[in-house]
Amino acid sequence: MAGGASTSSRIIEHAGSRRPDPTWGLLYKAGGWSALLYVLLVLVPVMLVFVAPLPPTQGGALLEYIAAHKVVYLTELVCFVGLAVPALVVFAALAVALTGVNLSIAAIGGLFGIASEVIALAAGSSPQSLHGGLVVLSNAYQGAGGDAERAGLVGAAEALIAATNAVSWAGILTAAAIVLLSAIMRRASFFGPVLATIGMIAGQGPGKVTS
Repeated sequence: MAGGASTSSRIIEHAGSRRPDPTWGLLYKAGGWSALLYVLLVLVPVMLVFVAPLPPTQGGALLEYIAAHKVVYLTELVCFVGLAVPALVVFAALAVALTGVNLSIAAIGGLFGIASEVIALAAGSSPQSLHGGLVVLSNAYQGAGGDAERAGLVGAAEALIAATNAVSWAGILTAAAIVLLSAIMRRASFFGPVLATIGMIAGQGPGKVTS
C-alpha cells in the first residue's frame, strides 16, 4: 500500500512539473493578451459607475435612463458582452496548457468555459439590465405618440429585462470552468497555488451572481 501511494504521488508530482507543450506557444501568448483585454473590459464599466448610476430594473425607468445615458449604457453593454471574446481565448489557452497535469479535467474545464462564452455571445445581453434590444425600445419610447404606445413599449422592456437578469447557464458554466481549471492549476509548477487560489475564489463570483 505504501509503495502504491508513493508511486501515485510521484506520478502526480511529475505531471505537475511538466511544462506546457511549446508547439502551442502562440495560443499561450494570445491567452495572455486576452486576459489583459478581459481585465480592461471589466475596469471600464466599473469606472463608468462614477459617471452615471447603475441601470434601473423597471421598464419605463430604464428606457428613460438609456435615453439620458446612451453612451454610458452602450459602452457597458459592449464591454460586458464583449468580455466573452477574450474569455474564449483564455479558456482555450488554459485548457491546453493544463493537459499535461490532468487531461480529463483540463478538457472538461475548457469545454465548460468555451460553451459558457458562446452562450453569452449568443444571448447578447448581461445583467444588470444590459441588452441591445432595450436601446431600440428606448428610441421608440422617446418618439411614442401616446400613452398606449408607451405602455406597450414598457411591457416589452419588462420582458427583456426579466430575461436579461434571469439565472444564466453562461454564468453557471463559467463558474464551473474556473473552479475546475483552478483546481488542477494548484498542481502545475508554472502556475502555482497562489494563482490557483485566486481562481478558485473568483470562480465563486459568477455562481453567486446567477443564483
